[in-house]
Amino acid sequence: MKDGTVRRRRTRMAGALLSALALLTAATGCGGAAESAESTKETSKETATSANRLEPLTDRAKPQLPVTVSSSDGKKVTVRAADRIVPLSGSLSEIVFTLGLGDRVVARDITATFDQAEKLPVVTRNHDVSAESVLSLKPDLVLAETTTGPDAAMEQIRDAGIPVLVVDPAQGLEDVGPRIQAVADALGVPADGKRLTQRSEDRIAAVRKEIPAREEHPRVAFLYLRGSASVYLIGGKGSGATSLLEAAGAVDAGAESGLEKDFTAITTEALAQAAPDAILVMTKGLESVGGIDGLVKIPGVAQTPAGMERRVVSVEDGVLLNYGPRTDQVLRSIVKQLYGDGS
Repeated sequence: MKDGTVRRRRTRMAGALLSALALLTAATGCGGAAESAESTKETSKETATSANRLEPLTDRAKPQLPVTVSSSDGKKVTVRAADRIVPLSGSLSEIVFTLGLGDRVVARDITATFDQAEKLPVVTRNHDVSAESVLSLKPDLVLAETTTGPDAAMEQIRDAGIPVLVVDPAQGLEDVGPRIQAVADALGVPADGKRLTQRSEDRIAAVRKEIPAREEHPRVAFLYLRGSASVYLIGGKGSGATSLLEAAGAVDAGAESGLEKDFTAITTEALAQAAPDAILVMTKGLESVGGIDGLVKIPGVAQTPAGMERRVVSVEDGVLLNYGPRTDQVLRSIVKQLYGDGS
């Protein structure tokens, strides 16, 4: 897989980049009695349902339009209406919904996996935008990222006269506020953007304060896995995971071991050099290789400290690298899976 394709998929898995449902990835044990098992099953189901929902701002402001904003592609974009919005990444969808404007979203990217977006039509095919699908919904605003493509599809949307705001892709915690504010400004609710930014940053800070102090920081390797396509990659600098891992009190083992590219094919040598104490994966990626049993069969994994201890941190695809309103939940999940309940 080419590096650009991996980056585009990861960003839009965006997210994104494709929830806090998978943030609770540790398996729940069932009781011995049938009644107890059924009760546990129902409780787990209810938790999953509520966990994958966003928490929109209350007392949202009414959009004040038109506005003219700067797009990351160097263009000035004038937004005259925001009644039919099409966000082309899960991360951007999450921001719009959390700003309280989800009722204006008419379509979703394949990586928008949260409950409120579930019934919306999908306008991407294998992570590529379908211009025809977007235009058929008659949007008055399209939100995209610099990695959104193909370019021909994006040009077709622009040529139809649809305003397209391009936002820089998320790379770390420092991108949370700017991305939220960029979307809020384009939607004519700048004050709500400030409110949501403050809420998100406060929650991230609260999680970081709870991280147990340790003399040694666990080394965590981020692996991008797609077993059905035989794609097995280890993240290095630019994978997007470094900031999150460092915030969790860990070391990005791939980046620290000298991997300069965002993703590199997994080899026994690369894993030995990274020597991770734990492995971070996306939930669907872990499922695609047959769970932890399949993961440790990938050459080199079983020989790492993480593989020997079967120490795996799993977060749902659509939220792991979004760096948005739910990043505090992602961070909390990683911390819990790495350290347990404060131990």
